[in-house]
Amino acid sequence: MRTLVLNAGYEPLAIVSFKRALVLVMNDKATVVERVDGDPVWGTRGAHDRPAVILLSRYVRVPGGRRVPVTRRGVLRRDAHRCGYCGKTASTIDHVLPRSRGGADSWENLVACCLRCNNVKGDRTPQEMDWELRFLPQPPHGAHWTVRGTERSDPAWEPYLSLAA
Repeated sequence: MRTLVLNAGYEPLAIVSFKRALVLVMNDKATVVERVDGDPVWGTRGAHDRPAVILLSRYVRVPGGRRVPVTRRGVLRRDAHRCGYCGKTASTIDHVLPRSRGGADSWENLVACCLRCNNVKGDRTPQEMDWELRFLPQPPHGAHWTVRGTERSDPAWEPYLSLAA
């Protein structure tokens, strides 16, 4: 069982274990916002609800902007496993500007690509092939990208995750 942790400003911070969430609630460092239906957990100071979402009592300052690291899996997920050139199911990634010509491993230069398009394109740019990208590649944003573990989210978390998007 997992619990969504919200900062004091209701911004999603993390996903923690049920046990860790209960410790935060019992130590008055957080309050339960959404409960899981079921029996309460009994402690030495009484009963506590099973938390699905908790809110921290104090604001936690998050250092810098949360940048999502570029990964093959991330590019495929961002593009919904669809080829950036033809729209078919993608299993690889492609550098829009090839690495041999100075193309970087960045969100703006990588797209999901099917094997056929990847082999045909080779070491050329889309302009040289007279191809157009179906979308402009950009870094992903939203709580689903900055808070680890939200890809397998609980339905009770949805209102809080959509606020951060």
